[in-house]
Order: sequence, then structure tokens, then C-alpha cells
Amino acid sequence: MGSIEKASQAEFQIVHFSVQHDHIHFIVEARDKANLSRGMRGLSIRLARAINRGLARRGPVWRERYHAHALTRPREVRHALLYVLMNHRKHGASPAWLDRCSSAAWFDGWRKDVLFEYALRDLGGFSGLAPPVQPARTWLAREGWRRHRLLGVDEGPRPRGFSA
Repeated sequence: MGSIEKASQAEFQIVHFSVQHDHIHFIVEARDKANLSRGMRGLSIRLARAINRGLARRGPVWRERYHAHALTRPREVRHALLYVLMNHRKHGASPAWLDRCSSAAWFDGWRKDVLFEYALRDLGGFSGLAPPVQPARTWLAREGWRRHRLLGVDEGPRPRGFSA
């Protein structure tokens, strides 16, 4: 997680993330488009180097450039938080557990309910570690989304192949 921590700067910061087996989701804040571009470029390079180092390999890691979507409304931010922090559900993980490969352990917007207590047990010692992400600076990401209620560990994207 050092690459994620080190990528945050004054003009660009990573607020939340989720690492899946073939992609990564980030919620970031940037002062403007130029800082977003620089920040994502720096993050991509740091992560690629760490991945190559960890796998004892060389060469490109990313096939495509990042996809950016500006979040402008409280409900949209809530949906994005839920999607990123609970993305493991979409890939078949149990809905009752928090994702160990995300910033879920450091998120302070969880609804406290029965499932939450079980989810915390699954995280083990993660919650005692220093957060690899930065606290949100914008009103939308810090508190605006809370107008639409805190997140529950029983919420999230539907698993692939699920039809209602």
C-alpha cells in the first residue's frame, strides 16, 4: 500500500480504493484536470513499478488509460463509495464481509449493525494500521453524501450474472 500512500500530494489525493484481480478503482480528489492527470500518471507509474518488482518482471502493466468520472452530487458520491468499497461483491465475495484489498477498514461512514461486527472481525489487524488514503477535503466526499444515509455492509454492486 506504500505506492498508494506516496501518490497523494497537496493537489491530488487518493480518498478510497479497491483492488480487484484485473482492475483497480480509486476515488480521488484533485485541484483541477491538470493535477488529476499528473496525479494519475504518477500513481500509475508507482503501481506498475511495485507490481513489476513484486512479480520479478519488467514491461508494461496497464493496457489502457484510466477512466475518470467527475462526481458532482451527494447521491452520486454515495453510490461511488459503495461501488468502490464493496466492489468485491460484484466479483463473487460474501456480501457480509469488507474487502481486505480496499480502504474499507479506514472508512468512517459505515452503518453500525450486526453485519458490521462480523465484517470487522474479518479485517483482523488492518484497522489499527495507518491509513493508506487521505481524508476527503471536499464537502461532497467528506459529508455531503451522508445526507443519503451511511453505507451498510449488506449493500453494494450485484454479483456478475445476477438478474433481478
